[in-house]
Amino acid sequence: GWQVWLFGSEKDVPVTGSINQMTQNRCLDLGGKTRLGEAIDLMSLCETVVSNDSGLMHVAAALGRKVIAVYGSSDPHHTPPMSPQAVVLWLGLDCSPCFKRVCPLGHLNCLKQLAPERVLQEIAL
Repeated sequence: GWQVWLFGSEKDVPVTGSINQMTQNRCLDLGGKTRLGEAIDLMSLCETVVSNDSGLMHVAAALGRKVIAVYGSSDPHHTPPMSPQAVVLWLGLDCSPCFKRVCPLGHLNCLKQLAPERVLQEIAL
């Protein structure tokens, strides 16, 4: 098994809490509990980082961690993780990239159609 740490700022607490709840509290939920420097220090201890297109994804890449970067409405050609250990998961649908936080078409297929099994596959490699 894996030890899973959830990182995020104060505004990410509802999301990290929800993820932790869905896993029956099997994760260490650090959402809103670390400052950036602390998150960087902790991330340096991680073997693999699964992240959306975010600042922490770029930090993980800079730290040389194996990064599985999940892109939905953003464009991996525009802001890729700069690391040979990075794997980008992006469906490249006709409607993406739209760069919107809320899907203008109301379906969010750019993320919903990305199977969790693909992420797990990349972690296992």
